[in-house]
Amino acid sequence: MSSATPSVPLPVLVAALYRFAPFDAPDVIAAGLRRLCADLGVRGTLILAGEGVNGTVAGSDPAIRDLIAHLRALPGCVDLDVKYSTAATMPFGRMKVKVKREIVTLGAGDLDPARDAGFHVEPSAWNALIADPDTIVIDTRNAYEVAIGSFAGAVDPGTRSFREFPGWFDALADDIRAQGRTPRIAMFCTGGIRCEKSTALARARGFEDVYHLKGGILRYLEEVPEGESLWSGDCFVFDERVAVTHGLAPGSHGLCRACGLPYRQDAAPGCGCRQG
Repeated sequence: MSSATPSVPLPVLVAALYRFAPFDAPDVIAAGLRRLCADLGVRGTLILAGEGVNGTVAGSDPAIRDLIAHLRALPGCVDLDVKYSTAATMPFGRMKVKVKREIVTLGAGDLDPARDAGFHVEPSAWNALIADPDTIVIDTRNAYEVAIGSFAGAVDPGTRSFREFPGWFDALADDIRAQGRTPRIAMFCTGGIRCEKSTALARARGFEDVYHLKGGILRYLEEVPEGESLWSGDCFVFDERVAVTHGLAPGSHGLCRACGLPYRQDAAPGCGCRQG
C-alpha cells in the first residue's frame, strides 16, 4: 500500500461511486477525467462505458469534492451514488481510467439500466418489502459473499461470478412461469450497482414488479438501527476491512492469503482451504 504524497493530507478521503447513465462518447469523457485526476492528485480506478461510470478514488477532501462535482455534471449523473470513507494512508498507487463495454460485467447483452432498472427502495422501507411473503428476495452477490452474511430468507444463486447470474436467473424465471406466478422481486447487493443492473435484466425478461435496495447493504447497515435490522452476519467488502456489520463497524472476518476467501477470525484458523 502506497503512502500518501505530501500534497494529500491525512486522513485520505475515499469515494466509492457509480451511476448508470447513457454516455455517447465514453472515450472522450475518460480522456477528460485522466487530465482532471492528474491535476487533482487523485488516485484509484474509474471505469467508463456507454452505460455509465463506476469506481473508487482517493485523495484530499477538496480534490475528491471537485472530482465528484465534475462527475455529477456529466449527462445523467446529477444523482451519482457516492459513499465516502477515510483511510489512514493513500490506498491506491496510481490513477487508472478505463473504458470497457460494461461498468460492471454481467454479459447479458444490451441492457439499459439507466432506463429499465427496477424501483429503488430506501433502507427505511426495505424491511416491509422483504417481509412480505409474496416477495422473492434475491441476493445478487457471489457465493463466498453470501456465505458470511445475508438477509434472512433471501435466495442465494450460488454464483462464482456476476457473469453466471443471467443463466441462473433465466432458470428461475422458467420455473416461476411454469408455476403461473407473477411475483414481486426484490434484489440487493453490497453497494447497489449489481442489484440495480440485475433488475434491468429481470425487466428485460418480462418481470415488471421489481425492486432493488438503494445504496445496497452498506447503506442499510449504516442507516437501519441494529435492533430493527433483518440483516444477519457480516457484509463482505472489497477493501482492507474485509467485512463490516451494523453501523459499518469492523466485522469478524479476515481474508485468507492463500485463496483470497473470507473466514471467521474467531473460528478455526484459516478458511479451510488446503493452505489456509
